[in-house]
Order: sequence, then structure tokens, then C-alpha cells
Amino acid sequence: MYGKGLRPLSLITCVALTGAFALAFFYAPMDADQGISQKIFYVHVPMAIVALGGFVAGGLYSIAHLRTGDRGYDLKSYVAIHLSQILAVGTLITGSIWARASWGHWWVWDEPTLVSFLIVFLLYCCYQPLRFSIEDPERQARYASVFAITAGAFVPLNFLAVRLAQSYTHPRVLGTTDGLPAKMALAFYIAVVAMALLYVTLWKYEMASKHARNRLRSIRRGLGEDIGLTRSASPQ
Repeated sequence: MYGKGLRPLSLITCVALTGAFALAFFYAPMDADQGISQKIFYVHVPMAIVALGGFVAGGLYSIAHLRTGDRGYDLKSYVAIHLSQILAVGTLITGSIWARASWGHWWVWDEPTLVSFLIVFLLYCCYQPLRFSIEDPERQARYASVFAITAGAFVPLNFLAVRLAQSYTHPRVLGTTDGLPAKMALAFYIAVVAMALLYVTLWKYEMASKHARNRLRSIRRGLGEDIGLTRSASPQ
């Protein structure tokens, strides 16, 4: 079921990403202060937004799992958080490159937006060890869901607290784009849509892969049981 529509979705995602990069490099004007290094903004910020949205989505799927007991929601939550962790690593890497080009340092510890994102990333780094340290599948899914809900609720609360901070070095693009010129804002919005499409496409691919693997495992288990019954029923 997750494999349906993957081909057109993949094509749309490729077109959106190509269009976003084309707008960022050839349509949006060059920043007067930062120059070409500012172009990383169109990758770094959309990646951060989609990663945070994926963490929250993982928490929502976990709520559905605890309410219904459906293991399918647990799998959806796991894949959503797994992909968000990958995007979060990309966010930290591109952010460090941008910081080096703009501020002359790879990291600025007194910048609340950077530090808060790092805290969220480190929090979710505990998700995998917690999940796979539990052998019982039911307890594993339940404990992982509780963690995902708690961490997912922490994400907006953490960044709300950051918005109330006094000093800012990092551009406040996660809350508003009013300060961007129209061409920059258009390229930025297209980049966010393209990154979201990439996330959804990768999510569907991984869900289709895991669903096919589970079906194949069930078929093999069924065949093994049938072979065992046949051997036990055959004459010695």
C-alpha cells in the first residue's frame, strides 16, 4: 500500500528540488553582506523546519499507537523520527558551515537557536538506544511511544522559550520571513515545500520497504510451519 504513487511522487519531488535550487542560485538575489555563502540558507533552514516537523509527527503517531494499540502507528513513528534524525544531522552540518562563513566560527555557544536545536537532536539520539534495548516487541513499542510523545512535546516548547530570549545572532527565519525580499521569500518557500516532499517520499519508500520485509518474513514463517506440519504427518 505504501508503494502506490511512489513514482509520480518521486518525479514531483525531483522537479521541486530542482526548481528550488534553481530559484536559490539563479533567481534570488545575492546577499549584500554574506555573498554566496548565504545560499546555504535555502538548504539549512528548510531542512531544520522539516526535521522538527518530523519529530512532532513521530509524537502524533505515537499517541495514535497508545490509543489504538496498532503497531502500524509505532512503525510510522519510528520511520518519521529516524528520517528526522538524518535531516537534523544535515542541519547541524550545514549550520556549522554557514556559521564559519558568516561569523568565522564553526559554532557559537551563546546563540539560543543553535544550542536549542542541538539539545533536541541529542534528546532524540536517546530514542534508538532506548528502543532497541528492550527485547519484548510490545514493551519496546510502548516505551518508544512514550518517549516520542514526551520529546515531541518538548520540541515546540523548547523553541517557544528560545523565541522569548533577549539576544539573537541567528536569523529568526523559523518564525517569520517578513524581512526577506520577495524573490528570496519565494525561493525559501519553494525550498521548504521541496524539502517536505523529499521527506514524505523517503518516508513512503522506507515504509514500503519495511512493509515488504514484514510480509516476506510472515510468508517464510508460514511456509516453515507448513513444512514442519508436512514432515510431522509423513510416515517414518
